Amino acid sequence: MVSSNNNGEVSYEFLPFLRIYKDGSVERFLDSPYVPPSLGVSVSSKDVNISPHISARIYIPTQLSNTNQKLPILAYFHGGGFCIESAFSFLSHRYINTLVSQAKVVVISVEYRLAPENPLPMAYEDSWAALKWIASQSIQDQIHLKEPWLLNHADFSRFFVGGDSAGANIAHNISIRATHEGLNNDVKIYGVLLSHPYFLGSKPIGLEPGFDNDYDKNLLYKTWDFVYPNAPGGFDSPLINPFSNDAPSLSGLQCSRLLICVAEKDELRERGVRYFNAIKKSDWKGKVELFEVQGEDHCFQILNLESENAKTMFKRLAAFLN
Repeated sequence: MVSSNNNGEVSYEFLPFLRIYKDGSVERFLDSPYVPPSLGVSVSSKDVNISPHISARIYIPTQLSNTNQKLPILAYFHGGGFCIESAFSFLSHRYINTLVSQAKVVVISVEYRLAPENPLPMAYEDSWAALKWIASQSIQDQIHLKEPWLLNHADFSRFFVGGDSAGANIAHNISIRATHEGLNNDVKIYGVLLSHPYFLGSKPIGLEPGFDNDYDKNLLYKTWDFVYPNAPGGFDSPLINPFSNDAPSLSGLQCSRLLICVAEKDELRERGVRYFNAIKKSDWKGKVELFEVQGEDHCFQILNLESENAKTMFKRLAAFLN
């Protein structure tokens, strides 16, 4: 939101996403409106505080509320280039409601802090802290301190991590971190879902356009510069380029299942396909799948979830989570 005393003095504009005022306030242009959690006919949701700076919205199928049935659990991270959107926005809420309704899973949609107020790597640190908190809910001692919906309905033997776009980038990076550092109570990530993952690199691959100087960089590259100024390695930081020389081996992922979703017209398609091929060629022992939708663009299933292609994708996501 914009501070009421900014007097219109603009410090910086990062269009089309946002404007920064000299008083430090930020005006975001592409955020969808905040919506509250709801107790719906098919899906119920509520908000929880994980720490003073991190929160989340938990979703369960409504019919579970009076039972102790256990379902797969998905830690979900929203997209938005690390600088817009929210776990509590209309688009995110509508999308997760649809996913939970069809897949019959428990979802924890994480609200991490955004740039420019909190430049990267803050979003990664918030998301890692949230993942550890979710895993801690599997411990059976101190039950009075647990979140009841997770205690009663989350099957941690079927624990998934996933996201869309920047959220898929987060999901990849914290899954890699979990491989090396471990999670509370020795919880293991069973599956990883990367939908239209936001990966880049200093050199174009496949059909990606090249560029000769800073002015030729497209919005995807400008966004990384904006949200992580002076990132170690730049566009070849392991955080944005999982194929860089300094990136951990993909073969080390401890999950058993991996789904990468791409769209034909998405500028990020080539990176997602390369990720799939790299996993296949590595020594990773799990099952990896690529799901491509023809004729669609980036995160189409969130923006137009009533389309036939979106309905097909929801069925594919539901099948993977179950």
